[in-house]
Amino acid sequence: MDALCGSGELGSKFWDSNLSLHTDNPDFTPCFQNSLLAWVPCVYLWAALPCYLFYLRRHHQGYIVLSHLSRFKTALGVLLWCVSWADLFYSFHGLVHGWAPAPVFFVTPLVVGVTMLLATLLIQYERLQGVRSSGVLIIFWFLCVVCGIIPFRSKILSALTQGKISDPFRFTTFYIYFALVLSALILSCFREKPPFFSPKNIDPNPCPEAGAGFLSRLSFWWFTKLAILGYRRPLEERDLWSLNKEDRSQMVMQRLLEEWKKQQDQAARRQAAEASRKKLSSEGEVLLEGRPRAQEPSFLRALMATFSTSFLLSMGFKLIQDLLSFINPQLLSILIRFISNPTAPTWWGFLVAGLMFVCSVMQTLILHQYYHCIFVMGLRFRTGIIGVIYRKALVITNSVKRESTVGEIVNLMSVDAQRFMDVVPFINLLWSAPLQIILAVYFLWQNLGPSVLAGVALMILLIPLNGAVAVKMRAFQVEQMKFKDSRIKLMSEILGGIKVLKLYAWEPSFLKQVEGIRQDELRLMRQVAYLHAISTFIWVCTPFLVTLTTLGVYVSVDKNNVLDAEKAFVSVSLFNILKIPLNMLPQLISNLAQTSVSLKRIQHFLSQDELDPQCVERKTITPGYAVIIHNGTFTWAQDLPPTLHSLDIQVPKGALVAVVGPVGCGKSSLLSALLGEMEKLEGKVYMKGSVAYVPQQAWIQNCTLQENVLFGQTLDPKRYQKALEACALLADLEVLPGGDQTEIGEKGINLSGGQRQRVSVARAVYSDADIFLLDDPLSAVDSHVAKHIFDQVIGPEGVLAGKTRVLVTHGISFLPQTDFIIVLSDGHVSEMGTYSALLQRDGSFANFLRNYAPDEDKEHQEADNRPALEDKEDEGVLMIEDTLSSHTDLTDNEPVTYEVQKQFLRQLSSMSSEGEGQGRSVPRRRQSAAEKVVLATEAKASHVLTQEEKTEMGTVKLSVYWDYAKAVGLWTTLVICLLYGGQSAAAIGANVWLSAWTDEAAVDNQQNSTSYRLGVYAALGILQGAVAQQDALATVLL
Repeated sequence: MDALCGSGELGSKFWDSNLSLHTDNPDFTPCFQNSLLAWVPCVYLWAALPCYLFYLRRHHQGYIVLSHLSRFKTALGVLLWCVSWADLFYSFHGLVHGWAPAPVFFVTPLVVGVTMLLATLLIQYERLQGVRSSGVLIIFWFLCVVCGIIPFRSKILSALTQGKISDPFRFTTFYIYFALVLSALILSCFREKPPFFSPKNIDPNPCPEAGAGFLSRLSFWWFTKLAILGYRRPLEERDLWSLNKEDRSQMVMQRLLEEWKKQQDQAARRQAAEASRKKLSSEGEVLLEGRPRAQEPSFLRALMATFSTSFLLSMGFKLIQDLLSFINPQLLSILIRFISNPTAPTWWGFLVAGLMFVCSVMQTLILHQYYHCIFVMGLRFRTGIIGVIYRKALVITNSVKRESTVGEIVNLMSVDAQRFMDVVPFINLLWSAPLQIILAVYFLWQNLGPSVLAGVALMILLIPLNGAVAVKMRAFQVEQMKFKDSRIKLMSEILGGIKVLKLYAWEPSFLKQVEGIRQDELRLMRQVAYLHAISTFIWVCTPFLVTLTTLGVYVSVDKNNVLDAEKAFVSVSLFNILKIPLNMLPQLISNLAQTSVSLKRIQHFLSQDELDPQCVERKTITPGYAVIIHNGTFTWAQDLPPTLHSLDIQVPKGALVAVVGPVGCGKSSLLSALLGEMEKLEGKVYMKGSVAYVPQQAWIQNCTLQENVLFGQTLDPKRYQKALEACALLADLEVLPGGDQTEIGEKGINLSGGQRQRVSVARAVYSDADIFLLDDPLSAVDSHVAKHIFDQVIGPEGVLAGKTRVLVTHGISFLPQTDFIIVLSDGHVSEMGTYSALLQRDGSFANFLRNYAPDEDKEHQEADNRPALEDKEDEGVLMIEDTLSSHTDLTDNEPVTYEVQKQFLRQLSSMSSEGEGQGRSVPRRRQSAAEKVVLATEAKASHVLTQEEKTEMGTVKLSVYWDYAKAVGLWTTLVICLLYGGQSAAAIGANVWLSAWTDEAAVDNQQNSTSYRLGVYAALGILQGAVAQQDALATVLL
């Protein structure tokens, strides 16, 4: 390097310690300033360029229009390039005129000039890629300014010392260069406008992180506004920002699903290759090799492939933070030596203190970026896993549904997915903890010598103990999840049939079953608590025992080993760094043991069989037809006999087709087969167009009636009103307290069976689909309402006229108006044709009519005996009667007989008669409807079932703590508080004792009472571990 700097008047050494260190006015040599300081920013930019270009090509966001800010930044880059080339040409000018400048005056301007040209081009390329704030260029300009501060000071001091400027041209160009890079740094802190072709953000409250600049992201300044708002008043849901696009479930789940499918394809190829190899190999070779292990797709690999970018970024942050954490102990050692050296220059202390501050600030910035990255990644893990499990639950076959209970699926989405979110923040400790341990042991070796091997040996000895605890906790976790699955399954069944359970007074019996399962869970949790207490004792004692063993061996092996301030405090700082991985590794092992159980459960569930999405062909079909089944055979499970077999059905577009047959003949199964919910054994199914399905039991959401009808679609007032009128819901809106804004309870608990069914039909009508599959929607309503719905909705003159309708029904009065009828018997089509043609055949359809005609005639006779309706208001009254009718029993799924309904109406009539007999004039029908309208008007304000939850504001009251203390037990609470206080006192006492130990004066380079010091220090550490164990045990058990 000295040769590069030349000799003579303008030459200098590369490094001079007398000029830079051993002086009260430190400075670097001109060669050092012109070479290394000038090259550092250039080396950084060229080193970061390949990765940054790769990132820009993968994240194109549209180009940004050339703005004034971009023009200024480009102009500064061009000017810097010109200044660098001016220095280079000046060096050539001196060479021509015989000045012979040093080689560094040729190399540095060339390197800096090319780098400035690169920075200028990068500014424009970032603009074309849609980058609004460049972190790479901000760091580059910052390094240029920092590296330019030293020459800035040196040139001024040199000019003042010499009384003249030795090289006026380079003096002038440097200060022009410094002013330009400072201006470039200031301009780079401002953001550009959004990209020209970026999609318009219609989100009313977008997250500001997406558009935040580099400095705002680095300092989390984008979060300041929400923090100030939360300080001024309690935050509400509307104050929270929307999720970033890359954090939303549709994005995360889709990426994870694609990687999981890749793993499934790879596993399928491996299984195919294994099967072909087995065919080629002889029987003897197969027997010798043994049975090969089944190749299963790896869900862990899918997770790693999906989140690899975030994981690598978090690894980079963690690596930098770990390396920075070991700088402060070395600076502390230098600072202690500086304090003990009275002849050292004063600026050394300021420099070391400043470096410690800068190191701490850098460590804080990097650490919080790491935490932000890793916790967001954990959130994405949970989001993706829940989404994939939920999607899988919708497409599993019926045979899998019998194995995977609802409780198990709920646990997969709640407990097992949460396990991954909990373990992700610690996953980098798998490589970070060994790295920190190795570095800490290395620096401790430099400080204490071979004595540190005693601490390393102790760490190695504790590994099997931690492993045994982790294996035992994993076994308990597997058993506990089984109990939890069975408990949630039982609770789901109890809540689903709570009406029957209350009717038959079965509460004590089911309570005993739930309590029995819960007792088994508590037994396991108690054992886990004991293991957790043992693990806590190990966590607390391990760092202390390593410190005690190392220091004890150090002072014991040689009497001349004195524990002075430098060795003690530097060692303690290194032991504190070592304490983090030693404390976290057992916890990581425990979390990994629990997560491995969850991983196997999730992987097993995701590997189950799915319904074939190609079971129903939706792209091609014979012209003129909407539904075609050719020789179709279907079953609900592969191990069950076929439910439907040898079906040949063709439904023309716009036709109204009725499917009839006795109970259990497969009518509902036929609709399920058309929806793709059954397993197709053979044949072809074609269906063209969108599909709307009305099930036998209406599915109602816990939201308003209007939202149930819209079902996620935008509101079209005309179409919405038309659907309500056709489905006879207008009379119900007058009765409901909030009209169509009335909140509907879970499973439609505050609606009658007829209302639920009409809401389901209205939802299908509003969807405006091409094909309507109607699974006996008229069975849950009265006969006059059924006639109204058929005439206004399903029939030839209804709103669905012209649409393809497949209607499963038992109502024979509607059959003459259908285009043709399909008669099912024992899972196959016995007859198919028009109503008149089937009557003439006198086959199974005629038998069906003979079986159901008497009931139908009786129902019509009862309907005809009702008084004639005079106006539309009376028709609405009958719709209200349907609302009041009890068409569902306590299980909400079985129709009751007409006699029960008639008895109920008779009771209403007798109640009205009693009111008249007591002298109160009560008009029977019209006044009843009017009263209900009045009551509905008065109840408008109370139409919401779920009231807004009220929360307490401000600090937690002392009464809350007192209630908790009384619930736990006053003496128990006091003991726990004393234990925590004792743990803190023992920890503080150990540090104070160690400090007093280092202050002990050495006599003849030896310290007395070493055994006494070690004994007290050991007692304090063991006391701290024992108290922590009791804390953990008491906390977990309570």
